[in-house]
Amino acid sequence: MPTFAAPDGTRLALHVRGEGPPLVVLPGGPMRASAYLGDLGRLTDRRRLHLLDLRGTGDSEVPADPATYRCDRLVDDVEALRRHLGLERMDLLAHSAGGSLAMLYAARHPERVARLVLVTAIPWALGCRPTAEDRLAAARLRRGEPGFADAFPAFEAWLRDPAEYDPVISPFFHGRWDAAAVAHDAAADEQCNDAAAEVYGSDGAYDPPATRAALARCAAPVLVLAGALDGGPRPDLARRAAEAFPDARFVVQPGAAHYPWLDDPEWFTEQVDAFLTGAAVPRT
Repeated sequence: MPTFAAPDGTRLALHVRGEGPPLVVLPGGPMRASAYLGDLGRLTDRRRLHLLDLRGTGDSEVPADPATYRCDRLVDDVEALRRHLGLERMDLLAHSAGGSLAMLYAARHPERVARLVLVTAIPWALGCRPTAEDRLAAARLRRGEPGFADAFPAFEAWLRDPAEYDPVISPFFHGRWDAAAVAHDAAADEQCNDAAAEVYGSDGAYDPPATRAALARCAAPVLVLAGALDGGPRPDLARRAAEAFPDARFVVQPGAAHYPWLDDPEWFTEQVDAFLTGAAVPRT
């Protein structure tokens, strides 16, 4: 497992999987170890994935200063990774909360981004947040599924008070609740640094007007991929995030929720690979 030094000396871990052109991958959570990304729906058959464990997660060191968990301060870690890999420009993929980190990186270092893929990315960096009604509207799309009658009231309770989390709501975050989804969900607690997550979006992390102004000058092609069943972000919110970039393609994966590479690996991989290779990506 390769490691490299962040600018403040914190040792960061990198997990390398697959063969092909390099693709740097930023996890979400926020502050969840990159292990949950797996092989990204066998994207490893086409790309060499460089999956970063953000500081204090997975196999990366805990920093001396907890304030460095803040999203804007993690941009320097991503730049240190690019330098470690010796890439003049890099293809970058980010999931969920990692999307805001990728946006901040692209805003600060636009010349270092070749192509950017934002997967069910929550656009906090743009001042956009999923609302409780967004999440409820997405959950109501599952009305005909088994267990909905029990899960929906628990979902409403969790949105009122996150301390009321009940595992019965977990299927709402997945397009299909099969054995792979159950195992993926069960691993979350041990993969997440909850204390770091509290700092990630704390005061000062985001300056949406400045980020929007910077991204308007970012020439890199961008793919924004949303899940049709995802509540955070819903497709409409993801579409608004795509509008922040001059050259963005927006696609919605049918039947997918927040982890689209689990819901339909083939569809997901075809879309991402087509974009990264410059082929036409069908708009949905």
